[in-house]
Amino acid sequence: MATTVDQAAIHGIDLAACFVSDPARSIAFYRDVLGLQPTETDEQGRGAEFTLADGQTFGVWNSGDDGPKAGACVMFAVGDIKAAVARIRGNGGTVSDPDETPVCFMSFGNDPDGNAFMIHQRKG
Repeated sequence: MATTVDQAAIHGIDLAACFVSDPARSIAFYRDVLGLQPTETDEQGRGAEFTLADGQTFGVWNSGDDGPKAGACVMFAVGDIKAAVARIRGNGGTVSDPDETPVCFMSFGNDPDGNAFMIHQRKG
């Protein structure tokens, strides 16, 4: 019997990240002080990701003019961003409409204490 996969359910963490005001300074800190090597660097200088030996990914990102300048964020993985956003909203949560990038879809929200989170669907 085939198992049905709930594509709206969170099935993991794609990225743990810090929002930063100066991505170049933060990249240098995590590289030069903590010894992490960037595995992906944004071409527009907004941030970088560091894939750790255990396969987890950590990132530093500037969230732009309207986003937070500091703080942490968890990027939760889902199979269907539209279904996940609909479920969260149906459960009383507030999240943004999904944004599309060349590699993923993202929706942004905050928990009751103002901690940022993202719902994330990789392409491909």
